[in-house]
Amino acid sequence: MATTDTVRPSSSELTPTRRRLALLAIALGGFGIGGSEFVSMGLLPGIAEGLLPQLMASDPETGIARAGLAITAYALGVVVGAPTLALLSVRWSRSTMIMALAIALAAGTLLSGMMPTFELTVLARFVAGIPHGAYFGVASLLAAHLMGPGSQGKGTALALSGLTVANLIGVPILTAIGQMAGWRTVYLLLTGVFVATFVALYLTVPQQEKVVGRRMVDELVALKRLQLWIVIGIAAIGFSGAFAVFSYVADITTTVTGASASAVPWVLAAAGLGMTIGNVVGGVTTDRSLKGTLLIGFPLYITALVVLFAVAHTSLAALMIAFFAVNLVNSSLSPAMQTWMIRIAHRSELLGASMNQAAFNVANALGAAVGGAVIAAGFGFRAPMVVAIVLASTGFVMVVATLVALKVRSRRTLQVLAEHEETITGSIPVVTPAGV
Repeated sequence: MATTDTVRPSSSELTPTRRRLALLAIALGGFGIGGSEFVSMGLLPGIAEGLLPQLMASDPETGIARAGLAITAYALGVVVGAPTLALLSVRWSRSTMIMALAIALAAGTLLSGMMPTFELTVLARFVAGIPHGAYFGVASLLAAHLMGPGSQGKGTALALSGLTVANLIGVPILTAIGQMAGWRTVYLLLTGVFVATFVALYLTVPQQEKVVGRRMVDELVALKRLQLWIVIGIAAIGFSGAFAVFSYVADITTTVTGASASAVPWVLAAAGLGMTIGNVVGGVTTDRSLKGTLLIGFPLYITALVVLFAVAHTSLAALMIAFFAVNLVNSSLSPAMQTWMIRIAHRSELLGASMNQAAFNVANALGAAVGGAVIAAGFGFRAPMVVAIVLASTGFVMVVATLVALKVRSRRTLQVLAEHEETITGSIPVVTPAGV
């Protein structure tokens, strides 16, 4: 009797239509993840009002800052889950793994919408974040495989496209729904998205063979590479500022800009449009020049943050344009960072791809925590923008320092090889056969 795995086609047997459907199924999961991660930021005031009513009545700024722990908890779940699941599933087939992760995402999101207390909701958000990084890691590799050789950057961008489209369409709509029907309704709707993702993946993604002869210890080799940890540090520090701003975008819109709460979905839509365009641009530029994408992208990212700080208080239109620009440049750097991580990891590519997601969610957790801290300290809702500029600038310095160090090391390696070759070549004439 044939099993399900033997009935499903291999990648080489896929028609163009089936391949496109498989890629869309992968992106659908990213859409759900993007909605789950970022809608919490737009709904943060509602979550605070619903779960921390007494604190919100007495000290709203502290209440909002504490509610930000739900965002931090989700990000920490990603940080813990990404490398752990990548290592535990090292011998799984990627097609099986991505479906299992879709079910795990559905379960965590369902719990997020059902927990009765703030503490349990924070715990549920942590659980919901655990499959996030591993999903995007597997999705990036599957998408690149389906798209063919030389498409690592585009494959990564495709895997992330669901997340960016979620921010363009899903998050604004879900935020509006949450404002009308309650934040719990949003998480229940997202649970349905993950269930649909599982069905779509099962029907379209070709079955891949299990990895034979690959052990957990083989994946751990990548963790010995200093460069991997440096790149993780760049992502964790350089992008944490953007999350410091994004985490409190609802209150920035209403408090700093003076717009009504109904404007928040429009601000989120502007951010989502920037993410969508930036992700596509970053996928193309990364395949052309990873280094160039980083060296041009980071200064543009810092400039956009400075502009955001300068104009956010002036008008809603200025806030939307500046927030669009920040997220466009920020997202254009994501495929570059993911590709850089995968290249460093070499054979441990799944771990590398997952660690990139872990690094970005260290940034998410750090940004939400630092942003909440400066707000709770009484510096106001513009303070996270200053924090963002400092952290982004630090990340850029780290990028430049790393690329310079790699160039110096490469020159030294070439010099040593040249000297070694010269020594060998010069010694050939004096090595004569015995007895001559």
